[in-house]
Amino acid sequence: MLNEFAEKFGLERVEGKQHVDGLRSGTAYEIDGKGFRDGGAGFVIVEARRFTTSRQSQERIGGLAYRIMDTGADGGIIVSPLGLQEGAEKVAVAEGIVNVRLDQDSTKFEYVLQFLRDVMVGFHDVVSVTDALGMELREADGAVKERRGPSKEAAARDRWAGRPKSFNG
Repeated sequence: MLNEFAEKFGLERVEGKQHVDGLRSGTAYEIDGKGFRDGGAGFVIVEARRFTTSRQSQERIGGLAYRIMDTGADGGIIVSPLGLQEGAEKVAVAEGIVNVRLDQDSTKFEYVLQFLRDVMVGFHDVVSVTDALGMELREADGAVKERRGPSKEAAARDRWAGRPKSFNG
């Protein structure tokens, strides 16, 4: 989902879960995502934390801040439904970590995502499409001379044909 909003975060693209090597520690970190700056001029670490009973703590954000420093990343994005505790917010600001709030019940298509002062909402619905072709022959003055195609009743029937039986008349 972040890849759809990459531009809002100043990124060219976002890739999914992968391993990134620590330059100082020599250890490998599994990260939830990696966002690339325009032209490949750097990257940010993306961490998604679906903690539904408490906001992200100073210690958790401090751990992300160290991973940023150790890997040579330009910054980070923390995605969480409840946001950050006060101390965590201070660490995030100091270390270039962006807080993105994503509703805990979000799906790929239905979501509420909050970033700075922007709120993005996604939703979807099922739409049925039926094929029907109609034709009208009109005079120069716009008067209908002839109509061909399905009747209004047939068009309405076709529109409901794919519905569950309880919807059929």
